[in-house]
Amino acid sequence: PPHSHPGSIIKLRAARHPQLDPSTVVPVEFVLDDQTYIVVITGPNTGGKTVSLKTVGLLALMAQCGLHIPAQSGSELSLFEGIYADIGDEQSIEQNLSTFSSHVTHIIGLLKNADARSLVILDELGAGTDPTEGSALARALLSYLLDMGVTTLATTHYPELKVYAHTTPGVANASVEFDLETLAPTYHLTIGLPGRSNAFAIAQRLGLDTTIIADARTLMPATDLEAEKLLDEIHRQRDLARHERALAEAVRADALTLEAELTRRLERIEDERRAILDSARDEAAAEAQTLQTQIRELRRRLQTAAMPLTALKQVETAADDLADDLESSVPSLKSSVQSAKSVDEKRPVKLGDTVWLPNLKTEGAVLSLTATEAEVQIGRLRVRAKLDELQTKSQTPNSKPQIPNPNSLLPHPHTPTHTSPGLEIDIRGQTVEDGLMMLDRYLESAYMANLPWVRIIHGKGTGKLRQAVRDALRANELVLSHQPGVDAEGGEGVTVARLAIVD
Repeated sequence: PPHSHPGSIIKLRAARHPQLDPSTVVPVEFVLDDQTYIVVITGPNTGGKTVSLKTVGLLALMAQCGLHIPAQSGSELSLFEGIYADIGDEQSIEQNLSTFSSHVTHIIGLLKNADARSLVILDELGAGTDPTEGSALARALLSYLLDMGVTTLATTHYPELKVYAHTTPGVANASVEFDLETLAPTYHLTIGLPGRSNAFAIAQRLGLDTTIIADARTLMPATDLEAEKLLDEIHRQRDLARHERALAEAVRADALTLEAELTRRLERIEDERRAILDSARDEAAAEAQTLQTQIRELRRRLQTAAMPLTALKQVETAADDLADDLESSVPSLKSSVQSAKSVDEKRPVKLGDTVWLPNLKTEGAVLSLTATEAEVQIGRLRVRAKLDELQTKSQTPNSKPQIPNPNSLLPHPHTPTHTSPGLEIDIRGQTVEDGLMMLDRYLESAYMANLPWVRIIHGKGTGKLRQAVRDALRANELVLSHQPGVDAEGGEGVTVARLAIVD
């Protein structure tokens, strides 16, 4: 045969004959692969062989006419240039033609027109004459059609054609199934497996004397009996595999259902977890926003530290109230507040220690350490102090826990005693937000230390941080004026600010 079909495709999924009752018709699965030109269908009478042929032929004609075909999605059909069929008993009394003659006459006519782009359908090929001659003629005819590359579907009862289909490239066996328990056809078509006549089995089920059946078996050629036994075993294995597959599909369906249920439960748990986290996050964000607003207000009021002492007392009172709010609204703050400490100057300062700052007459927590200095958190402010100026504190028994009072951070306006934070701060590499926060704390410390001027190193870069720094300096009440640094200081990468003096 040719190497491949010239565009001939037959792929029918769950195809149904349009004239049969849709509620009872058995769907046909018919797929012709690229290497197969001829399909030989075998099986018992009334088993559905002819219906299968008619279904394929009729659906091919419907597709040619542009009609929807009764088949599932995924079905495909070629547009054949010709569809020829020889189906049924066309015996004619008028023309004095036998069944065999009628078949041959039709076949002669279709052979004159069929080509590689045709579909030929032959029912009961070689029937109506001597079985030996009919079988030989059927094989010769199929070989002729195969050499022409004609797509052909044929039904037969001849066992020789089963062997021919099995041994000839380009030809495939197919069969319709028969239920020996009910003696009824199932109408299922299986491509690739030859059918069984089941004559002995049917006769035995109907009650024919077993002696007669046994005698009939002895009259059959040994090779035919062996072939029938092998075919019976193949069908048995196929039925077993089909049953096992059905069980596996059921288990798989149950597993998929369970997986879907578990997925839904996990998604529900995840949604609940996210809702809890989102709620907690929103509450924390709202609380933090409130505290930040209060802290900004206190910081703004602290920037006017040159106010009269009575006004400063009001700020101290507000700071006390804020400390109380922090203690009550943020439970974790209580666990981080250290109890009163007793002086223990022998132990070196470590990260996290609570230390006493004699110059400020208050205590704070150590945030960072260098070889000579420490950064200490005092309430809402951070200061730098020499290590030798700090006194470590140990836990005093029965001492009353207390929160550092923000009013201890506020020195008397006329007696500034804060440690100098240094004349410059380097905020290069910081984001605008972080840089401005560092600058804000630094300016407060520099102002409280009574520094006349400070230098802010922000770098040049894109200019965003520099512009933000200068805008912040312009708006800060502690800054009298500011200007870019000279070339020796870094030019536009530095801003020098002159601070107000504490009275």
